Amino acid sequence: MLVHRTTRPRPKDPDPSVFARVQPSFVAPRAPASQLTITWVGHASLLIQLNGLNILTDPMWSERASPAQFAGPKRWVAPGIALEALPPLDVVLQSHNHYDHLDDYTVRQLVRRHPQAFWVTPLGLAPFVRRRGAPANALVELDWWEEHRVDSLRISATPAMHFSSRGIGDRGDSLWCGFTLAAESGRRVFFAGDTGFHPDFGVIGERLGPFDVAFLPIGAYEPRWFMRYLHMNPEEAVDAFRVLKARVMVPIHWGTFKLTDEAMDEPPVRARSAWRAAALPDDRYRQLAHGETLTL
Repeated sequence: MLVHRTTRPRPKDPDPSVFARVQPSFVAPRAPASQLTITWVGHASLLIQLNGLNILTDPMWSERASPAQFAGPKRWVAPGIALEALPPLDVVLQSHNHYDHLDDYTVRQLVRRHPQAFWVTPLGLAPFVRRRGAPANALVELDWWEEHRVDSLRISATPAMHFSSRGIGDRGDSLWCGFTLAAESGRRVFFAGDTGFHPDFGVIGERLGPFDVAFLPIGAYEPRWFMRYLHMNPEEAVDAFRVLKARVMVPIHWGTFKLTDEAMDEPPVRARSAWRAAALPDDRYRQLAHGETLTL
């Protein structure tokens, strides 16, 4: 029997102050090629320093995840890195076109402030970035399993179970994906983007792993009967980590925007519980505060 939101009260959200924001400690302007650092900006936005490059995922700096800034999901925590404090960007990865991942204001700002950045998108999404000022020679679209090299960094697009849409009548007009990064040093990173749990996680691990770190979404999963096809819950994220055979898991897609019915502070509690239930080493689950930098 399906439990509808009208028959079960939604759990109460905490005060936003429970989510810490800390001072980032990434290396400016660039980390050494041998070093891997990760800074969680918030939601699915990460600054990854790998192979001597600065890589940004799904950049979102606006106050609301919405086509209008007077309505829609409001940011609970300010971005962990101020837009003007970003180091010089080399690569921007854009997983799909939903408003909490692809933001008009942020794209325009990044194109202006970081004209040297190379943008990687799934099929059909490059025109959005190009119309906001990115030159055509600084853009590439990838289908699932396709790859592109930036310097010596190999970037691959991976399958995801999700959808795309920014308005009425454009559902599915562009693709959605995750990304893997492979450096000359042997370091490998997996960014899942936005996805439900799907059988290709194992294939991704076999073909493109093993991964030093996997960024896996743990939030925006209720009501389950509907969201299971779009977003993993915390238990599924831990299952995905195990199938991927990654070394470290960093949970993303939680604590920044209120998108679905679960309480805002529930995802990390359930994720830690699932991690311990799976008897995985405590030091391999690295839950970051907004702005926190992890060095591997």
